[in-house]
Amino acid sequence: MVEIQDYTKALDVLEEYSPRDGLHVDALLDSDKHGALTYNDFLLSIVLISRAAFPASDVTLESRVSRRLTIKAPLLSSPMDTVTEHNMAIHMALLGGLGVIHNNCSPDEQAEMVRKVKRYENGFILDPVVLSPKATVGDAKQLKAKWGFGGFPVTENGTLHSKLLGIVSSRDIQFHNQPNDLVTAVMSTELVTAPAGTTLAEANDVLRSSKKGKLPIVDEDGSLISLLSRSDLTKDIHYPLASKVQSKQLLCAAAVSTHDADKIRLQKLVDAGLDIVVVDSSQGHSIYQIAMIKYIKREFPQLDVIAGNIVTREQAAALIAAGADGLRIGMGSGSACITQEIMAVGRPQAAAVRSVSSFAARFGVPCIADGGVSNLGHIVKGLALGASTVMMGGLLAGTTESPGEYFVSSEGQLAKAYRGMGSIAVMEGKGKAGDNAGTARYFSENDKVKVAQGVAGSVIDRGSVTQFVPYLVAGVQHSLQDIGVKSLDALRDGVNRGQVRFEKTSASAMAEGNVHGLHTHEKKLYTS
Repeated sequence: MVEIQDYTKALDVLEEYSPRDGLHVDALLDSDKHGALTYNDFLLSIVLISRAAFPASDVTLESRVSRRLTIKAPLLSSPMDTVTEHNMAIHMALLGGLGVIHNNCSPDEQAEMVRKVKRYENGFILDPVVLSPKATVGDAKQLKAKWGFGGFPVTENGTLHSKLLGIVSSRDIQFHNQPNDLVTAVMSTELVTAPAGTTLAEANDVLRSSKKGKLPIVDEDGSLISLLSRSDLTKDIHYPLASKVQSKQLLCAAAVSTHDADKIRLQKLVDAGLDIVVVDSSQGHSIYQIAMIKYIKREFPQLDVIAGNIVTREQAAALIAAGADGLRIGMGSGSACITQEIMAVGRPQAAAVRSVSSFAARFGVPCIADGGVSNLGHIVKGLALGASTVMMGGLLAGTTESPGEYFVSSEGQLAKAYRGMGSIAVMEGKGKAGDNAGTARYFSENDKVKVAQGVAGSVIDRGSVTQFVPYLVAGVQHSLQDIGVKSLDALRDGVNRGQVRFEKTSASAMAEGNVHGLHTHEKKLYTS
């Protein structure tokens, strides 16, 4: 080898080297050579597509969750009864992601959770809770306890499109100890209103300058037609990435099973304001799921349908043909799932995500990588392989916003219960009232012997998602900065073009890439 003295030729000489460092994604996932891989089996190479330096904050993570709907943080919480109820769904949406409310409860309970998400933040509130002059202070307190907010308009008939008389605020009733007094005795009548036709921007300006908590929108006769809330203005400031629909309400998703009985459940969810329905099944390629997708697209064309779970192109083709607006990829890869061990079916997640998402992309159908995510790096890998978003269960189960109470583990750590939806605890209906999503998801309602496909356990406290999710978002941004791309679309394009390369890792390489050689260490992942 001849040594080259002219250092300026280094970039020219680089072109002589072939093949390039690293593997193309298709070579990496060549199952004939490497077998089917999962996230721990590979790394992304550092390949600077753009030599221009830019801060991580310039990276945008906006991505589609379905054909028609886009979110700004590609993170979803799983429809599990120890992961997502209304509190998790609200905060995931506020932080730019999306929560999918589980269906291991009665239809009315699930619809009520959807309603709480939709009412949490609004632009113009088109269906405010309205009181009549005959309502009492006790009635107003009960409504505040039910909905979590105060500030109720009072109209002549107690309905929308009736003459506005006043507004009862939380301060009006907080220390009023006569519950039988009429609301007319405590309500505020000196109101600032805006006329019908006022734009949202104009209404917000009026609300800011009025120093009032609520701004009623009235027609020329003084009848109430909608409402605007000051608290929503502060939420806009604190949560700029919030996932919203055009009405300014938070985006909400919920799960249903493939059973005909859940058509009634679905109607209740739609009436509550649902935006996305997730048809939840452990094996999504079934005649029941296809029939349910077609039913939903026919009866509720405004509703986006995410179908799954699947792991092959053949399964994807059937669901796309049926009308699915998004696909959920993963079988047996979840931390509380034992499908691969017990049933001997499934597919390593990296192989499944690449195969399904590359096929679905030809039809403009986004995919969710569901399962196998135990750290931030796994999220980046799922997105690089073609997923539009990543769904998490165990990673979010120990947060403040997940359902359930904290307890102290035998090791003295704060923990929360976490269980797979195929666990015996769920199949036997322990801990949740109403319809059982565990047996419905695994087609085992009539089985005399229940065969578990999941486990029940616990996870250590992770704090609030209001701190944990921003850490995940910032981490993904920094990863894309290292790679040299400013968006998820650019990342996936770079992967497909072979500009972003991969390295298959050995067990020794994995050990090298983790903490090693230290006597003690503290693995603190982020600061708040």
